[in-house]
Amino acid sequence: MALEDAKSQVDQAFTRDASRGSSFENAFGGATSFLRRRYTKDLTDFDLAVTGVPFDQAVTNRTGTRLGPRAIREASTLQPYDPPYGWGFDPLAEFAVADYGDLAFDYAKVADFPEALTQHIRGILAQGAASIALGGDHYISFPILKAYAEKFGPMSLIHFDAHSDTWVDDDMERIDHGTMFYKAIKLGLIDPATSVQVGIRTINLDGDMGMNIIDAPEVHETGNKAVAAKIREIVGARPAYLSFDIDCLDPAFAPGTGTPVWGGLSSAQAAAILRGIAGVNLQGGDIVEVSPAFDTTGATAIAGAHVAMEILSLWAWTRRG
Repeated sequence: MALEDAKSQVDQAFTRDASRGSSFENAFGGATSFLRRRYTKDLTDFDLAVTGVPFDQAVTNRTGTRLGPRAIREASTLQPYDPPYGWGFDPLAEFAVADYGDLAFDYAKVADFPEALTQHIRGILAQGAASIALGGDHYISFPILKAYAEKFGPMSLIHFDAHSDTWVDDDMERIDHGTMFYKAIKLGLIDPATSVQVGIRTINLDGDMGMNIIDAPEVHETGNKAVAAKIREIVGARPAYLSFDIDCLDPAFAPGTGTPVWGGLSSAQAAAILRGIAGVNLQGGDIVEVSPAFDTTGATAIAGAHVAMEILSLWAWTRRG
């Protein structure tokens, strides 16, 4: 069946009729949507929308994450043939997932970007779907969290990163990918007591804002199962949002990013921890800071595509029929 489908399926980003199920379109051909899902802005009868946010004007070092959504979509074409390994169910068969396309914004009016993104996510949530955002730099989490907090109240943040991104910055008009979680806590978008940061391996002289931190050495020393159990204990049953900065992974596994730091997690560690937190009350998430120009192998975008699938699977886990 799969071979026969491969002979006939093409451009399923536009031509597929079913909102559920696998895709057997050749990975190397056709129009690229995330996991070969249909491009649509009408989320009637869809459960979840994946959207690109090609914004990288808040970075402190290397740019290029504006090309991340495109690269992640392309890398994801290797994945929709089979259910994701290790989960024991097929989220693409059980849930209707759309590719909502990218956020449209005026790159020359940077100050208008945050509200444009918040409104974009509001539009997804208002249609009854959850969102997974493909970044873009990490600042995008801040406008997204505004929309989520409006609907769910203060979120429990599950944050994978090399950096805490809680540097003090009381100017809410500044657009900076290292200060947005400080702002989110100050504005009540995040509940730090039930939030957790994983993989941190840089010093923040401004402090942790009350966040629970599982740094990279602790991950290496205590192991994946212990880390996953600690995350589940911290977050509990509260509505959660998962933000995964690809630089949480060691540069050996994800060199294509703007602020790489050695000593990070391996892809295998990240996969095990993400699967180990199944059951958290996940409402949405993002994968950010994939900068494909700095990785000629494409490994960083591949990792980003797998993280997005893991977020999708985590979201689906608690909603299976």
